[in-house]
Amino acid sequence: MAAKEILVVDDEVGIRELLSEILFDEGYQVHVAENAAQAREFRNQHEPDLVLLDIWMPDTDGISLLKEWVEQDLLTMPVIMMSGHGTIETAVEATRIGAVDFLEKPIALQKLLDTVAKAIQNGTPLVSPGAITGEGEATPENASHFPLFLELPLRAARDHFDSLYLKHHMHKENGNMTRVAQKAGLERTHLYRKLKQLGIKVAKKDTEDSQQ
Repeated sequence: MAAKEILVVDDEVGIRELLSEILFDEGYQVHVAENAAQAREFRNQHEPDLVLLDIWMPDTDGISLLKEWVEQDLLTMPVIMMSGHGTIETAVEATRIGAVDFLEKPIALQKLLDTVAKAIQNGTPLVSPGAITGEGEATPENASHFPLFLELPLRAARDHFDSLYLKHHMHKENGNMTRVAQKAGLERTHLYRKLKQLGIKVAKKDTEDSQQ
């Protein structure tokens, strides 16, 4: 069986070399790119089995590159995001767009190997260009990406799920809050209270329409 191919995209040479050595020792065929331009060029010519993609890069950040691949139908392989100073919000946005997981630097050896093996085994996420609306909001195509939530405290995981769930139905119902409330099984006043708690803004027009 041919070795699985992994593309490592990171602007730090030390990170690229370390990950390359570790993954090579595990039997993977490793390619490297030091920026988004090199990653684009590689992806246009090859289809790796997995991409390890750094979020913070000087020319084009990893989130933007991930969006590009979705829009161009090039996200045909699992992508794991990496960051040395990422936030939960950034990681959640990445998984909404189409990343399968998130690794925080410094990356523990066993965590890296387990995450890579799992991603390759599970394969490519089901994502389409229509999955990107607004600033990484959930849509029917990508509402099933929850790997990160399992690593959060219960309350934080619940809040992130509630936010994703409600944004999904707001998008699906075109902002009709009456139908969103019915789908969620909530009284309308309870729904608005929940949206406010989660920091989800509702357009004035949507509020007026729901009251008609």
